[in-house]
Amino acid sequence: MSAAQPVWLFGYGSLIFRPAIPFLERRPARVRGWTRRFWQWSTDHRGEPWRPGRVVTLAPAPDDCCWGIAYRLAETEAEAILADLDIRERGGYVRMEIELELAAPAEQESDSSPASSRVVTGLTYQAWPGNRNYAGPAPLAEVAAQVLEATGPSGTNADYVRDLHVALNALGAEDPHVAALAVRFGK
Repeated sequence: MSAAQPVWLFGYGSLIFRPAIPFLERRPARVRGWTRRFWQWSTDHRGEPWRPGRVVTLAPAPDDCCWGIAYRLAETEAEAILADLDIRERGGYVRMEIELELAAPAEQESDSSPASSRVVTGLTYQAWPGNRNYAGPAPLAEVAAQVLEATGPSGTNADYVRDLHVALNALGAEDPHVAALAVRFGK
């Protein structure tokens, strides 16, 4: 009898600092050809329909990469976990396959060669332009003003920005877009 194969899930926003899912393993990971942007409205978690917040999505960027966390899920639990996440991410996100570069386990981090990472196919949630909550690009000052005013059932939009920034710093992952916004809210 063979063991169940794990499923990898990539988180690049709140799944980094508030996964709220069972997992077998948690590892830093990156996706190439994508960047993180505050281009999605949140009307159900960090804002409300009459005052939406701004949350991140992945935007295509051929020469960039986006760091986050990959969670290894047990195959026997993956279907139920993903069904729950489909509800959590219902505000315009769709589940998609993506190629992940998993960072080496902590005990191997001194090896910085490309062989120290592993490439796997994983899943993530992404909000494509044209979905009902797609906000799109805007000047940083406009995004900051929207974030400052928004609060929803999961807390303030400013806390989301701060928590994401702190989590990315803990990973050693620089994200100028997140940092430029977080600095406006005291982080």
